[in-house]
Amino acid sequence: MASAPVSSIVLSVFLVFIATVSAQTAPAPAPSGPLNFTAILDKNGQYTYFLRFLADTQVGSQVQNQLNTTSEGFTVFAPTDNAFNNLKPGLINSLDPQKKVQLVLYHVLPKYYSLNDLQFVSNPVRTQATSQNGASFGLNFTGQNNQVNVSSGMVETLVNNALYQKKPLAVYQVDKVLLPEGLFEANSPAAAPSPATKKASGSKSNSTASSTAGEPAAADNSGSMGRNMGMGLVLVLALACMGFLS
Repeated sequence: MASAPVSSIVLSVFLVFIATVSAQTAPAPAPSGPLNFTAILDKNGQYTYFLRFLADTQVGSQVQNQLNTTSEGFTVFAPTDNAFNNLKPGLINSLDPQKKVQLVLYHVLPKYYSLNDLQFVSNPVRTQATSQNGASFGLNFTGQNNQVNVSSGMVETLVNNALYQKKPLAVYQVDKVLLPEGLFEANSPAAAPSPATKKASGSKSNSTASSTAGEPAAADNSGSMGRNMGMGLVLVLALACMGFLS
């Protein structure tokens, strides 16, 4: 009868031993995968157009490749599909491929900023977009109590939703496409001739006209002189005849 409790004790000790060994030999949980920038946008939906531009311009892969090596991080402003739909028809298609790249890069800051950080930055804040001479296109931020507005000079909108906010990456929703003035400024018209040029041209024309008009005038004066000399000879001859007759 006493063997039953002993067997139970032995069995319990054996089970505890097996559990301990299993815990020691079981593989450790796999580490979480790397941060996936575009997956954040895809998961939240309503960023179809922006995701397409990120893929077409390869900006998305550039940001993704640098996320694991950057010490500064990135801040991305993601326009919604409605933001793209509200643009003037044909505006984006009017850009050449290089300008489309610059437009997407204009939505990326080469540093991690929390919403609180954006309230106290020194404007303008440098973006990844640059002009042809290498100057950076900037954005201006104003805000209070974690409500931040972003302005490009052409567009101003609220930064109203943090899709992801953990260093090295912050992704914020914006309801307008940020349009940099450097890409969308109107082409300057061809320079018209200056008033001085017009005046000089007019003076030259007048001078030519006067010179041309002066030639007939000189011919007319010569004709008048010839007629006067002829009349003088006639008068002299008449007087001579009168003297001879007398």
